[in-house]
Amino acid sequence: MAVAHGVGLASRPVLAPAMDRRGRRAVLRVGSVLHVLAAGLYLTVSTLGPWVVTVRALHGLAMALLFSAYFTVAADLVPATRRTEGLSLFGVSGILPVGLGPWVGDVVLGAGGFEELFGLSAGLAVLSAIFALAIPETAPPRRASERPSMVQTLRRPRLRPLWMVGVIFAAGLSAYFTFLKTFVGTLGLTDIGTFFMPYALTAVGLRLLFGWVPDRFGPRRALFPAMAVFLAGMVVLAGARSEAALALAGVLCGIGHGYTFPILSALIVSRTPDAERGAAVTLFTALFDAGPLVAAPLLGLLADARGHAAMYVVMAGVGAAGVLAFALLDRERDDARGAESQRA
Repeated sequence: MAVAHGVGLASRPVLAPAMDRRGRRAVLRVGSVLHVLAAGLYLTVSTLGPWVVTVRALHGLAMALLFSAYFTVAADLVPATRRTEGLSLFGVSGILPVGLGPWVGDVVLGAGGFEELFGLSAGLAVLSAIFALAIPETAPPRRASERPSMVQTLRRPRLRPLWMVGVIFAAGLSAYFTFLKTFVGTLGLTDIGTFFMPYALTAVGLRLLFGWVPDRFGPRRALFPAMAVFLAGMVVLAGARSEAALALAGVLCGIGHGYTFPILSALIVSRTPDAERGAAVTLFTALFDAGPLVAAPLLGLLADARGHAAMYVVMAGVGAAGVLAFALLDRERDDARGAESQRA
């Protein structure tokens, strides 16, 4: 399972500059073809071994290409004064499967088996590719003089505090996406949908009804309460002993995710020159491959040593320290300008 994230992370040094040099559409096309191929190849896997690793590697490359390209296209299209709201609404397409995916998977597996499940996945990949081919180019290739390196984008002082918060956020997502199933098992519960359905519905509802809030008050200012609620959800999850507590944790984490991801995305885009937008978004999406690959094993060791509850409490504490460090290190005030532009 980790191979996909490893390949996705390793591909970013090539993908980041390609997004700005070759354009978004070329990356979308290649990623869509690889996605269809990888989804179909799962039907050929019958045993553990080199072949399933190869398929996972191909799938990881496809996900890296598509995740980066789609969010870069969205950032190109939304108005600057409503960037957080626009990215929030686009991100609904990624959150809905979090709630629907486990339910659909259970239904398909109950009626058929894994062949039917992977067949459905391949069909959806084909449908996605058809729509992707119709997306026009949103940013033409740049001249050689306008092509800074990925390292230059990564080292920009205005972006460094955002990378730090992004790492913490990605690690927090890994804490429950990776370990919630085993955690609820220790509680004598079996349905992870008790957490993920409220999580997804809350995040989607928040974005549809209140996605304008960060742009109105300033994305940077809104980041602090968003991360605070996200981390509070971790604490509630640590103390959960019933389905009601799991649902409450899902709501809190859903609020945090519903705002934090688009806020970070919008801030990174706003602080990056247009010629580096593709590279910046690609580096940001790389954090969500690094989370499962790097943070999850460390969190797993902690869970084995001290228990899942302690793991979630420690993750919340580390996150709180990181947000405090961000407040001390980041001196940008672009949120105020954004709020003024929105009011104008």
